[in-house]
Amino acid sequence: MTKRVRSRKGKTLLAALLVFIAIIALLFIVRAVGMAANSRTPPGGINEDLYVDINGSRQWISIYGEDRDNPLLLYLHGGPGSATSMYDYAFTRKWADVYTVVSWDQRNCGKSLNSSPVSELSCAQLVDDGLALTEFLRDYMETDKITLLGHSWGSYLGCKMALERPEYYDCFIGTGQLVDMRENERLLAEAAAGWAEGDAAGEALVAKLDPESPDMEHYGARNALLERYGYGLFAAGRDYNLVSAVIFNPYYSLGDWMRYLTGGNGAYTGLLLSEEFTSLSLWDETEYEVPFYSINGDMDYQVNYELSRAYFDAVDAPYKEFFTMENMTHGLLESRSVEFSDIIHEIAAGRGSTGNGG
Repeated sequence: MTKRVRSRKGKTLLAALLVFIAIIALLFIVRAVGMAANSRTPPGGINEDLYVDINGSRQWISIYGEDRDNPLLLYLHGGPGSATSMYDYAFTRKWADVYTVVSWDQRNCGKSLNSSPVSELSCAQLVDDGLALTEFLRDYMETDKITLLGHSWGSYLGCKMALERPEYYDCFIGTGQLVDMRENERLLAEAAAGWAEGDAAGEALVAKLDPESPDMEHYGARNALLERYGYGLFAAGRDYNLVSAVIFNPYYSLGDWMRYLTGGNGAYTGLLLSEEFTSLSLWDETEYEVPFYSINGDMDYQVNYELSRAYFDAVDAPYKEFFTMENMTHGLLESRSVEFSDIIHEIAAGRGSTGNGG
């Protein structure tokens, strides 16, 4: 009897193992098919990724477009240090019929992880990196002018790049526009105090905020408050399937995923807590030599909407236009990527008919 029981258990375990192996094999096949589809180069277009030596640091970019003759757009992710290369093709390719889109993992994050010593991380260094990458792209893609599109930290980075070398760019597009870090955190703390009134748990989080000298406790509390009261980054979810985007990512091998999952982005903690980052501000820099576009969600408190609007009003540019995405928080270019793409198409066409012009 004992031998029969053991035999049955052995057969059951073997069957379970075979089912597990079959499922894993199927997943690998499905992933391979999806990656192959996303790896295709459109007729007359471009689809490639490469590492570029930028100021002595090996940094990764992807380039995708449906027509190589389209203008070039450089997408600047947020953070600093919050690379989106794990999935951003899912929304940036929505612009690829009117732009050739370059996605860039800034030094020491994403596929550029561990590309330089932590001591070299600074806002000024990242601006220099952006300008060096621009110079590479102008030569590599044989173009004089590039469109800049920056989200959150990337919007501040893009402003600094456009202000420093306006001859490189045909326009700047900021979304979730970061203007002044301390003022941004003060406004968030004021709003959060109102949200949390009468909510003991919320009030305890508000007590941890320190807008003048933000530390990791401050950032943890502010993110918890945003989520608690419905103003989180992806409060509206995403209008594309994130799991599919990750699984079928044409640029990430299994080795890339292992490095990403085990490497982390903790190297940016020092920069986030530095006086350089805490005191960054654009208020003294409002004179632009290129057209200035701003796309913001009216429920954005992570990067304050009213502050973004006030800066836009102060900007002097050859042309400027402000777009409001209603009932939208900070994750606007992902939560409603189709609507965001429609605005990008409008900017590309030069129509500017639905924005709140200034």
